[in-house]
Amino acid sequence: MNTLKFAVAAIFAASLSTPALAQDEAAFQLPEQCTSGSAMGHAGHGGMHGGGRETGMMRMEGMDMAGMTEFQRQNMEKMAVTMPAMMDGMMQGDPDVAFACAMIAHHQGAIDMARIQLEHGKDPWIRALSEQIIEAQVREIADMTQWLADNAR
Repeated sequence: MNTLKFAVAAIFAASLSTPALAQDEAAFQLPEQCTSGSAMGHAGHGGMHGGGRETGMMRMEGMDMAGMTEFQRQNMEKMAVTMPAMMDGMMQGDPDVAFACAMIAHHQGAIDMARIQLEHGKDPWIRALSEQIIEAQVREIADMTQWLADNAR
């Protein structure tokens, strides 16, 4: 569990000093139903674009981004966008809406990782799996987004 906490903290620390992140944040946004005022227990968190990444265990300064490979850095940058969005989504007051919102961000993270794997990876089986993940998760994001539009109040 400590390893997971460290990994999450490292991801968020990386986001604090990565200039390319602003472009990525603009590219991915949760549906409106996930960012409305219906979130509970959300006061002061800062939302997916704010200071939430700088609080608690998630603040780790001095991460050596220069020591990472290109694909590692790209994965960290993408996860620094989708992980806070997933946490924001889970804060919705309705459990069904919270699930859909958090899963949209989670699926986007999987899509991002698969695209980076396709850019840098070589193994044919993993590349085929990455393509399958992208196709399935894009479809599921569309389904959940439609469900939110039809059902979230």
